[in-house]
Amino acid sequence: MYAREATSITYPHLDISMGHHEISHHNFEPVKLAALAKIKRGPIQAVRLLPEQTRRLKEGSSTLLDHSLIMYGSDLSVPTSHSQHDLPIIVAGGRPGASAGGRYIRYPGDTTPLTNLYLTMLDKVGVPTEKFGDSTGKLNRLEV
Repeated sequence: MYAREATSITYPHLDISMGHHEISHHNFEPVKLAALAKIKRGPIQAVRLLPEQTRRLKEGSSTLLDHSLIMYGSDLSVPTSHSQHDLPIIVAGGRPGASAGGRYIRYPGDTTPLTNLYLTMLDKVGVPTEKFGDSTGKLNRLEV
């Protein structure tokens, strides 16, 4: 998170004068969608490189990526309507064999809160937790 939710932060370095919140409620207007894409490009490029960079760093007999669990995404899929269906979430890392990677997994949107992912991630990093926010249980299908 770069600022508080509903922020009006602007991006003068990207020649964007509209506030972020106004842009995020784009209503599919081409100018706002283009601005949003321009804003998101930098952070997405950085996250895209993170797994490869941490894979190169040795930590003991494995790598920093093996000892990390990285999540990047959003709690809204369509900010215009505040939709929480089909959230765009990337999870990378974890010790070899702990999770099968390179997959697209779709969970039922009406019945699977994002906090289930947080609960699962806590378990994977050795912090077993029974409940997190509105979680209803750990996610299946992340295992090998």
